[in-house]
Amino acid sequence: MDFVLYFLKKFAALASSLLAIVTLTFFLMMASPGDPFSDEQSLRQDMQSSLQRHYGLDRSWIAQYKDYLSNLLRGDLGYSIKYPGRSVTAIIQEGFIVSATLGAQAFILATGCGIILGICSTLYSHQWQENIILIITTASISIPSFLLAALIQYLFAIQLHWLPLARWGTFEQTILPTIALALGPMAFITRLTRSGMREVLQTDYIKLAKAKGLPPLYWICRHALPNVLLPVLSYLGQLLANVLVGSFVVEKLFSIPGLGQWFIHSVGNRDYPLIMGLTIFYSAILLFAVFVVDLLYGVVDPRIRLRTR
Repeated sequence: MDFVLYFLKKFAALASSLLAIVTLTFFLMMASPGDPFSDEQSLRQDMQSSLQRHYGLDRSWIAQYKDYLSNLLRGDLGYSIKYPGRSVTAIIQEGFIVSATLGAQAFILATGCGIILGICSTLYSHQWQENIILIITTASISIPSFLLAALIQYLFAIQLHWLPLARWGTFEQTILPTIALALGPMAFITRLTRSGMREVLQTDYIKLAKAKGLPPLYWICRHALPNVLLPVLSYLGQLLANVLVGSFVVEKLFSIPGLGQWFIHSVGNRDYPLIMGLTIFYSAILLFAVFVVDLLYGVVDPRIRLRTR
């Protein structure tokens, strides 16, 4: 019963947050100067007015908002204005397949390497291994993502000729953008794991496990990691949502036809249905990821459910 109440409370928070995002995005978008046809210099004023009537842009914002919510509840995101005949759902599906493939690879790389490096950094404290890990993580966090991606391209593609410079299609073409997308999150996970491991190693049950002569791999996996991974778990929800919908910078630099490209085009073209559809899609993934993490927290630590009550 406690878990059901906890579930319902979190689901209500998810639904209300998504509604607030839809409302805020819609009215901010409508309040921005211009419209999808204002940049078309070849169109006469009467033609622009006719197009605005056709797409319902001449009506009040409240009327447009009510119609959009009504269509949204039926699962209809509308059709793109700048790409006639193409539904927003089809565009999102096309770009999401690419972004999700790249994001899944980056998520696995960032999570696996981040946890391993965090553990190694703690086990080899005050040694040269820790110094190398700290240099890598500090550089990955400090250097902007666009510069980091450009450096990776320059080193591995232009200078060493090991991997393709850009484009999308083969597995080799996914390696460099995967690394560029994973380096920042990997460094953050490494720091979270390192900080958690340092605290756990000071506890009595870890000292007892060491005194018994248990192998490090056993007490790390059996006793240390379950406590270390709780703060990491909260970050993984946000990370999964971020990498699944792609990165504007990485997809632009590597010419990847993912959702990041469509975000840029939709804003530049003032394509209202596409802007709303992409924003809702991204927000839904992010909120759902946070929702799942909250549920996992409630399963792992029942005290969280009791505190929310």
